[in-house]
Amino acid sequence: MLNELSSNIPNQYAPALPSNNVPEQRLDPLWQDVRAAVSQVLNIVEALEAKADDLPEGTAIQPNAHPVGTFTGTLSQASETAYDALDAQLRPLDCFALFRNSDAPEMPHRVYVIRGRIQPAQGRPWINLLLFILTLLSVFYVGAQYGIAGILEDAPDRAAELTYEDLGIVRLEQLWRGAPYALSIMLILGAHELGHYFAARRHRQSVSLPYFIPMPFTFLGTMGAVIRSREPMKNRRTLMDIGAAGPLAGLVFAIPILFIGLYTSQVDLIPAQGLREGNSALYAVAKLITKGEFLPNDTYDVFMNQMTLAGWLGLLVTGLNLIPVGQLDGGHVLYSLVGRYARRAYYPVIGGMVVLAVMAPQIWGFWVVILFFLGRLYAPPLDDITTLDPRRRAVAIATLVVFALTFVPLPFTIYNNEGAPPPQNNVEAVPPPLAFTLE
Repeated sequence: MLNELSSNIPNQYAPALPSNNVPEQRLDPLWQDVRAAVSQVLNIVEALEAKADDLPEGTAIQPNAHPVGTFTGTLSQASETAYDALDAQLRPLDCFALFRNSDAPEMPHRVYVIRGRIQPAQGRPWINLLLFILTLLSVFYVGAQYGIAGILEDAPDRAAELTYEDLGIVRLEQLWRGAPYALSIMLILGAHELGHYFAARRHRQSVSLPYFIPMPFTFLGTMGAVIRSREPMKNRRTLMDIGAAGPLAGLVFAIPILFIGLYTSQVDLIPAQGLREGNSALYAVAKLITKGEFLPNDTYDVFMNQMTLAGWLGLLVTGLNLIPVGQLDGGHVLYSLVGRYARRAYYPVIGGMVVLAVMAPQIWGFWVVILFFLGRLYAPPLDDITTLDPRRRAVAIATLVVFALTFVPLPFTIYNNEGAPPPQNNVEAVPPPLAFTLE
């Protein structure tokens, strides 16, 4: 998620520093300025020249950047305040700092200073707009297929009127029939990505606009959207706010859409064979509230309409994004909560995903491969000393609880119950406790 870009600022100081311990009387202008700035926030016990190999794990510097020094000691003020004060001093020097904890009790804090500040590049908004329009058309197309399928079930003779029958392609004038699904899924995905975007802007982090991904020939119509971070996160509080904002914002819209969809979906006899969506804990409870019992049972199930499908997919996307590893939103939230110990979640998560892949390889096989290579990649924030305050810690824990409530171990199940009675249209197993009608 983090993307460090090259700086075009020229070097105004002396040549690269040699790779040895730095004496206190060093006269290089850059070294003197940097040491003076660091000494304002850190009681320096040890000052050494830094090499690229000495930088903390996960640190990526741009090609023309150069480590200047490593200073170990004790911060003289709160780490968040100290970082802001030091950054203001280093900015005119084209330098930035990394704050890390040290393993030495007598000097618990370490400050790395690197010359070559990241200069975020400007984006091309027309690309974001084009992808948004293409994705909107894509989900309208898929939604129209669902809408037309429902009509053709009752009136198969209308196939030529609604589609290019030989090719099974939706006619352009019929795209409007996909509006319930298209608008619902775009609202959920848009809220998710804009949650990240506005949280980042609030923290003055440079991020791109959302890049939506159209996929018209899948049952979803889209592969979701992504936002690129153009610079490292400032600290773990910033990481938590931005990482959690997307899933929580998407959930704010996914839950109402799901309930509206369930209230307006019929309960019918389960057909002899078909494809059944999986239950997350939240989805199962939503069906209990709207239909009065846990579904599916041995005989009946909810037949999803377009809004139910969009709401269910919103929960699914939320659960997938909150898998607590690597560069996923859940990985960011877990790292903000426990720091470098988040890496310990990698093998348990991969192990669980392998088990799921054995059960449903066509669904989880791809995710195992992705997480195997990317799940261990973390981008620690610049200031990794500052921990979450109590309010953010509570939000982080709540966000991980959301993962448990929305994750679906088996998103889809293909079943074959030969001999089961065919579904009867408009037959409800149990009446919903509340009536809801779409005008």
